[in-house]
Amino acid sequence: MAGMLSKDTLDIENILSLNPRTSSYATLFSTAAKKQAKKHWKRNPDKSCSTCGKLQNNFDDIKHTTLSERGALREAMRCLKCADAPCQKSCPTNLDIKSFITSIANKNYYGAAKTILSDNPLGLTCGMVCPTSDLCVGGCNLYATEEGPINIGGLQQFATEVFKAMNIPQIKNPSLPPHEMMPRAYHTKIALIGAGPASISCASFLARLGYSDITIFEKQKYTGGLSTSEIPQFRLPYDAVNFEVELMKNLGVKVTHGKGLGINGMTINTLKEKGYEVVFIGIE
Repeated sequence: MAGMLSKDTLDIENILSLNPRTSSYATLFSTAAKKQAKKHWKRNPDKSCSTCGKLQNNFDDIKHTTLSERGALREAMRCLKCADAPCQKSCPTNLDIKSFITSIANKNYYGAAKTILSDNPLGLTCGMVCPTSDLCVGGCNLYATEEGPINIGGLQQFATEVFKAMNIPQIKNPSLPPHEMMPRAYHTKIALIGAGPASISCASFLARLGYSDITIFEKQKYTGGLSTSEIPQFRLPYDAVNFEVELMKNLGVKVTHGKGLGINGMTINTLKEKGYEVVFIGIE
């Protein structure tokens, strides 16, 4: 057992490293497969719209405060670290929930945030507004216990907010070759239409892979898309959205405001004429 950090099994032992491995690409699962997995693992019944109350002036789902450090540690220690991890199987982004909760329990908040943002560049936003009761929390094996399921959304928000306060910029993988030595394909001009969650996530993963010429075109004067324009500030502050945008910009992604499809003659063809070989449409 020399060199081991604990007496846990190997999969838990690997989680305890200070700098967990960062994935540079998204883990792809079809929506249909995730819906089927969620249906299988979910512990609480689905809500019926026929019995739902009116949502007007109903703010019951608001998380008024995030977890304190003491509360987060206590909540993380309750996690069973399930071998099958039904919470992860119920997560649309396939977040490695067991890993980041274990990191929090060991006070490795940087490692927890790194795990979260590695799988989901919008980790802070999702920690605040994701309907966890119908997803990861709904699949928690502790759902039927007296204390209830793990507050996964609160733990996710706690870890990413601690990381946000560290003011650590995102950098490209140091193992990648220098910019001038990258294959020609990685110098392809890429345009993304709309600076919403889809484009922010897509641009972040592309930049992590080494693509260097990425531009997002946004018709509004702000970034964030529906996260900024439709979700109220008391639920999702713009400061949280801007944090994720800045992490993306740290990788060299450019954002151009006041431009969108159909505005000032901008079309897919005009983008191709300007040398953009790939166009991603992320309009909500």
